[in-house]
Amino acid sequence: MTTASNLHPRQLLLQQLSAPLPDHPELVLVTDLDGTLLGGPLAERRAFYGWLERQRHRVLHVFCTGRDLGSIDRLLVQDEGLGLRAPHLVIGDVGCTVACGASLELLPSAVDPIQQRWEGKHGPLRALLDGAKGLSPQPISADRRLAYYYDPETFDHGLIAQIEQHGVDCLLSDNQYLDVLPAGVNKGSTLLALLDVLAIEADRVVTAGDSLNDLAMFETGLSGVMVGNAEPDLLAALPRLQGIYLAQGHGCMGIVEGLRHFGFGHLFG
Repeated sequence: MTTASNLHPRQLLLQQLSAPLPDHPELVLVTDLDGTLLGGPLAERRAFYGWLERQRHRVLHVFCTGRDLGSIDRLLVQDEGLGLRAPHLVIGDVGCTVACGASLELLPSAVDPIQQRWEGKHGPLRALLDGAKGLSPQPISADRRLAYYYDPETFDHGLIAQIEQHGVDCLLSDNQYLDVLPAGVNKGSTLLALLDVLAIEADRVVTAGDSLNDLAMFETGLSGVMVGNAEPDLLAALPRLQGIYLAQGHGCMGIVEGLRHFGFGHLFG
């Protein structure tokens, strides 16, 4: 009898999914949400979402976002007729959550190692940060990170060193978000771990993003599209990044432009 304890990691993860993945995807498209997949003119967004729907058997789509699962669920419910369908997989909470796209159910085999890095940190960090000048909690539900809005004018940046002494990483992005993550966990690390388990070749993967919390994705060595509306701090990192294409188009238009650049234009017919 085969048990979870003696399954190969890929078999275990696939067993935990509530919906199957494409058998042999030609492309694995990993997209940030706000400013990226949710960016660009409405007509272009609608067209791109329709293309994703028609290509689900060829394109394995992964959300890779700072949003928590509750926010992603509300987004998909409140689609406003644009046709955005749930992806195959979700990396949420800036890399701290991995879930099935269809059901948004956690994938324990991917999440448990992250949870282990977070054990015992939540309480001491909340005691340090709650009430700190220039910080206010984001209204999200997350189990493996802390998320705050920060005021760059009043926040004491010296506090970051104190925070990271607890064995965590601090990530500032979009000049307003502060995320406290288990050390070594980010969008890039979680994506690479997931691709490794699924045994997906790197040349099939394209990432896309616009904000500083996408930098870790762009540092993986995977092909990446920095969309035209990328925030200045992310653009400043572009000269040292390898394999990253800076698109002129914003949001979805930039993603399409980047996919054509990386040789996936044939998928658009």
